[in-house]
Amino acid sequence: MALVDFPRVQLTHTPTPLEPLPNLTQQLGGPRLFVKRDDCTGLAMGGNKARQLEYYLGQAMAENADTVLITGAVQSNFLRMTAAAAAKLGLRCEIQLEDRVPNMGADYHSSGNVLLHQILGCTVHSFAEGENEKAADAALETMAYRIRADGGRPYVIHLSQEHPPIGALGYVDAAREILEQTAQTGTKIDLIVIPSGSALTHVGTLVGLRLLGSALPVLGICVRRDQKQQTERVLRRANETAELLGKSGIIKPDDVWVSDRVLAPGYGQVNEQTTEAILLAARSEGLLLDPVYSGKTLAGLISLTRDDIIQPHWNVLFVHTGGTPALFGYQSLLAPNSL
Repeated sequence: MALVDFPRVQLTHTPTPLEPLPNLTQQLGGPRLFVKRDDCTGLAMGGNKARQLEYYLGQAMAENADTVLITGAVQSNFLRMTAAAAAKLGLRCEIQLEDRVPNMGADYHSSGNVLLHQILGCTVHSFAEGENEKAADAALETMAYRIRADGGRPYVIHLSQEHPPIGALGYVDAAREILEQTAQTGTKIDLIVIPSGSALTHVGTLVGLRLLGSALPVLGICVRRDQKQQTERVLRRANETAELLGKSGIIKPDDVWVSDRVLAPGYGQVNEQTTEAILLAARSEGLLLDPVYSGKTLAGLISLTRDDIIQPHWNVLFVHTGGTPALFGYQSLLAPNSL
């Protein structure tokens, strides 16, 4: 199937801007930096998940669903944007909050995306485990069974790798957008740096580039799993995405490049490199990054630049995946009087 053959709804303000980062470039004294502003996708404070939701909820609408179910971390941007998209499309939404990040304060559990969940009016459930994708998905299926028994028509957005990577299609399209923007402005890009968690943003970008004949490398910064686990996940999901589009074999193992050098101590946990990256972006470019994805990704980019793995003569595109509301959930860690 071609990309246009998949059901899709319109949720995003695209194309999102592609901008230079001259001050940050000067601060780092290394590669020339650009940013793809997918924090500006426009749905409930923006973020990368809006592109994925266009395809997930396109399928939901094609199936005449009346309720959407999804699981994720307490401060998940995906949950917030799913609740917003459901409201926009007239669907009910039930979200499941997984306990992934230990030792967080009251602001984490009441502010940021959690507050927006309440404002958006979705039904909220809790799930005690944080590192069991299959069990989290199974809990969603139990909810879906209940909804069907009551005469509803649920659509489940699964988290685990046991289900087709439909959301990656949003970034197959984003890859086209990036190539068109760089061609229009005459900007040569040598490397794309992107968060790599569930991996569908990373995977979609990589597959989209290869479908369009671009050999541009994509570096995923690990935000949840170590390098070995994430490499396996990206390769598997990339091949599955290519198969969805009838283009098996276009992704090679050498296409998959990930780094976990700024991952510790783990998902959603702030380290010194991430704090530095958040403050540097804010104070040099007025660019707000979140602690879980975009902040950690810029931290990885900075670390690899300082070690000359990212070469000083390269032009590097940093994909800003949004997540601004999560900053408020990390107030106790990021507020000036705590730095």
